Amino acid sequence: MPRIVLFQPQIPPNTGNVARTCVATGSELHLIEPLGFSLEQRQLRRAGLDYWPDLKLRLHSCAETFLAERQRLGGRLLGFSSHAEQAYHTVGYASDDWLLFGRETDGLPQQILNSCDARLRIPIRPWQPGQGQGVRSLNLSVAVAVALFEALRQLDQADL
Repeated sequence: MPRIVLFQPQIPPNTGNVARTCVATGSELHLIEPLGFSLEQRQLRRAGLDYWPDLKLRLHSCAETFLAERQRLGGRLLGFSSHAEQAYHTVGYASDDWLLFGRETDGLPQQILNSCDARLRIPIRPWQPGQGQGVRSLNLSVAVAVALFEALRQLDQADL
């Protein structure tokens, strides 16, 4: 089952919604610290509802400890970025992939993107300020769901 990784998430309800998606799919959630909130924060727990006890959660104190863990366990690191060239649906997913998503405000740092085996994007209409067209990026929890369910579809686990 692909693992979901959030790099220094900042908004509690986004992480709560991602956690709920992970419980729904049986996916592990890895959080790379520092977090922009406490795991005890009410908004986070509220978004995840009463599913928190069922969440397979791993905390990593920094990017380096996460990367070492990923190296030890194997699998590809797939970084999602609105600046990537390759569309998320064109890659063949594997059950040991790590789907990595960046901070809500500024995504993944270049150094982390350089550690990825592939950099993927979810195509959206380009943002044109003042013209009512497109957006800069999708909400983090929406992006995670789009990517994870495509991976599950390809792995023939859509019905779990």
